[in-house]
Amino acid sequence: MPKSPNSDIPGSEVTRRAVIRAAAAGGVVAAVGFSRAASGEARPAAAALVASVTSANPLPGGTLDPLSVPKYRTELPRLSVMPSTGTAVSDGSLVDVYSIAARQFSQQILPSSFPRTTVWGYGVPGLAGSFNAPGHTIEARVGRPVRVTWTNGLVDSGGNWLPHLFTVDPTLHWANPGGGTSSRDTRPTFTSTPAPYTGPVPLVTHLHGAHVTQESDGYPEAWTLPAAENLPTGYAATGSYYDAYKAQAAARFGAQWQPGSSTYQYQNDQRAAALWYHDHVLGMTRLNVQAGLAGMYLLRGGSADLSPGVLPSGAAEIALVIQDRCFNSDGSLFFPTSRTFFGDTTAGGPWLPVTDVPPYWNPESFGNTIVVNGASWPVWHASRKRYRLRALNSCNARTLVLKVVTDPLADRPATAALPIWQLGSDGGFLPAAVQLSQVLIAPAERADLILDFSAVPSGTTLYLINEGPDVPYHGGVPDTDFVAADHWTSGQVMQIVVGGAAIDTSVPPAQLQLPAVKALGSASQTFTVSLNEGDSTVFAGAPIIGALGSLNADGTGAMEMWDDPVSVKPTVGAVGEWDLVNLTVDGHPIHIHQTQFQVVSRTAVDGTVRGPEPWETGFKDTVIAYPGETTRLKAAFDIAGRYVYHCHILDHEDNEMMRPFDVQS
Repeated sequence: MPKSPNSDIPGSEVTRRAVIRAAAAGGVVAAVGFSRAASGEARPAAAALVASVTSANPLPGGTLDPLSVPKYRTELPRLSVMPSTGTAVSDGSLVDVYSIAARQFSQQILPSSFPRTTVWGYGVPGLAGSFNAPGHTIEARVGRPVRVTWTNGLVDSGGNWLPHLFTVDPTLHWANPGGGTSSRDTRPTFTSTPAPYTGPVPLVTHLHGAHVTQESDGYPEAWTLPAAENLPTGYAATGSYYDAYKAQAAARFGAQWQPGSSTYQYQNDQRAAALWYHDHVLGMTRLNVQAGLAGMYLLRGGSADLSPGVLPSGAAEIALVIQDRCFNSDGSLFFPTSRTFFGDTTAGGPWLPVTDVPPYWNPESFGNTIVVNGASWPVWHASRKRYRLRALNSCNARTLVLKVVTDPLADRPATAALPIWQLGSDGGFLPAAVQLSQVLIAPAERADLILDFSAVPSGTTLYLINEGPDVPYHGGVPDTDFVAADHWTSGQVMQIVVGGAAIDTSVPPAQLQLPAVKALGSASQTFTVSLNEGDSTVFAGAPIIGALGSLNADGTGAMEMWDDPVSVKPTVGAVGEWDLVNLTVDGHPIHIHQTQFQVVSRTAVDGTVRGPEPWETGFKDTVIAYPGETTRLKAAFDIAGRYVYHCHILDHEDNEMMRPFDVQS
């Protein structure tokens, strides 16, 4: 048991990351999946650090000490349904129409005794109370299209553009509106370290997990600036792909895009599932999502759903958007303003062009305060019945290992007080419900869960904790293979207070018959993708870039940058195998657009092969590729066009760990 919440143990992002690097050097990062027991003795690097962590050791970040923020004062917010603005007719069918804007506003995220926080969030223009961070949930039906006009509303009351809440690094390969139409969407070169970009903010919204045509996918170079009164002369108002996709939307479904907005249509011709929407602009996704631009999209109905009444519904179905954040004493959000914050370089640089280190980008970002549905460390008052939780990991880099316990400060791994049933993942239901003691959710993954409190005595207090690390996850057992998140801060998620009994007619999870999951056929194409990290030539061990690529003949990675020629070209109608070869020390959640794939296997460097985890046996759109392993997927595509695949550690995605691919007709 940890002893006291009042410690002053020094810590930083880089010292925590160094545990992984040191462990990898000593053979710690073995090919060990989450559910597999670690072989051999306790890993020395992790075990040694665990032994020293006997009191609170929050991650650095912001002037507000997370230990000063009282927990479990705010009731768990319920995300409302995003209001529709009506219907339209497209190809003789009704389409649900939405008008959704991104705006800046203040929200009470910290307890009510603390200042409000300025955030960005989605909502319906002209509809009071509709703006929230995270955005309210879009409810959609299989077979009924949804058309959304996404508007960049980041302007003030006078119609003038607003600068970013955070520090924008202009040395990355990014949207670069100030470069004009000739240099937008580039990695600029500099003869001295530039100041951060402080101009109008580009946005483009992606519906993560959607089966969609290319113009409606939210391509990173299809962004738009707000239709502000004072856009600077010479700035590009839109990204490189905006005009072409504008024309395609007009031809395909009659949409007329207006300045500062894009209209996308989602056909919803896929399995019922929990999707989510978020900003996806080139080189700035980490910043825009961190500011609040994310929300859930629940697709219901069709042959791959269950009949009404089988699962908990209504007030017993709860979306959980889990994020980690840092705050300043004035309530504002904190995000690193310099690479100095990461601690792996000389303080203050030097940066470009004297060295090869981006001056403002940090390799990963982790918050010291857990936020659920827009409230820090909330309390959930539940009844003695079953609940369906639609959980989304919307953190920039943090993998969550969720568990229900009686003591939030218990040694890790803690003893589970209640099983968690997982029914589905990214692409809908699993073939069968899985009973787990803990649930693993990497960034961008979703988990469809059942918690059953029917046998829990009234008045019981439980806690949802996080046993994942405060660094990128690489598999293994908490406090054996890695140091679990700080018990007092990022290791706690929310409190659950169980009240009286309630009527519950839903089917017990052990008795559920879930819709069948059809296996994809034999593969006729193979794509090998390497996962790589490049370190500085000046500062030893300091990452300066992550990249996807291919393999050289000797098995080393051949890194490919965002604007290199497309190397992955699936054919419409063909099943392809994707081999993700991870040559780094981090686990990377890899997301492929347009499709829902199936996990086939993971192969360790020694040739040991294991199948997918029980919670990976359905369809997915994001998968953890563990260090030292080849993760094999099967994917099929049926829409020709340009899409992207990338790491969903957003800090990695924003600095080259993203590539386009072309689906060939």
